[in-house]
Amino acid sequence: MMTDFTGEHTWLQAQHELSLRKLIENSEYQEELKYDFNTKGQLRHLDTNEPFLYNYYKNAHEQNHKRYQVLGHLITQYVYELLERVCMLQKAYIPTDAKEDEPRSFFFMSENALRSSSLIVLLQDCGVFRAGQWGQRTIVSEGLEHGTQIPFIQKALQNHGGVIVLNPNDSFVDLKADKERLSCPTPEESLTSTQSTGWIPKQGSSNPEEHTMYVWDHFISKSAAKNVAFIAHGYGGLVFVDLLVQRKQEVMDKVYSVAFIDSTHNTQHQARSDPQIQAWIQKYCRQWVSNSKPLDKPVGSLMRVNCPTVSAGTEKYGLAPSYCLHAIFRYLKSTLKAKTTPALRHSPVVTRSSTSKKRGNK
Repeated sequence: MMTDFTGEHTWLQAQHELSLRKLIENSEYQEELKYDFNTKGQLRHLDTNEPFLYNYYKNAHEQNHKRYQVLGHLITQYVYELLERVCMLQKAYIPTDAKEDEPRSFFFMSENALRSSSLIVLLQDCGVFRAGQWGQRTIVSEGLEHGTQIPFIQKALQNHGGVIVLNPNDSFVDLKADKERLSCPTPEESLTSTQSTGWIPKQGSSNPEEHTMYVWDHFISKSAAKNVAFIAHGYGGLVFVDLLVQRKQEVMDKVYSVAFIDSTHNTQHQARSDPQIQAWIQKYCRQWVSNSKPLDKPVGSLMRVNCPTVSAGTEKYGLAPSYCLHAIFRYLKSTLKAKTTPALRHSPVVTRSSTSKKRGNK
């Protein structure tokens, strides 16, 4: 059963004050893309109220794909606006020492992110989508509440202090066309991009691993937060484990919990059989996977994951983040409480008999 977010997230009303249509009107596809998000955050045709139609041109796959790419690029700009104007996040450009004419990437963070005692970091899958999105196809087919990270951001801001929204797929730029690359490059493309395609990597963000490492080294590790949690989806889980391997002690000291969602990480391969890392992942991480079982029900352990694994409550990969949102925050709340109240867990229980014994010994 699909979760109803409209009563809980007032941001859906606020987002309607912004308009995807205004962005579309400034493009070359005004007639081909007569769409906007309604008050429920669903993408609908302005005349027919129908969901998005991919095959707009008959027997013209390339044209339809280009049209979809343009829509995806405009949705990216729209979600960026939501992050800044609805979630009140700030854009932070990297590298911090970039020259004026140097291509830069960026990510988003709350105003108090670097001063807060606790911090939640969102790390998405690899693909065409950018910061603030779990999946572009999900936004188009299911709506903003399922495809964007905004419900997670709002929940984190309400209960967990600061938020950092990474932008790991914002890796390349085409200087000739002066526009952003619309997809996450493969390793092969990354190696040949400067010679054959004209796409050049952004310093400090040429791939998701480098982007995450840069933000960790220059922002997260230097923040006041003693309690950091990651929520990592798909390839983002592999990226986090890479960070854990590269910055082992720093991450273990600062990160109190990780919620993986359909993560593609491989503990056995990435950790190079490091027993300390494997033990840390087993203790401080949990994985939610797309599965037919009810939400939070145990699922057969995956050897490559090496941590407790439970169902996300849906078999659809694109819906997994939104379906397990509340379960993830319950988990993070309990793990943070366990970390910050060790004295209560280890202190002896005071009873009447123990009190009378103390008096008798005086």
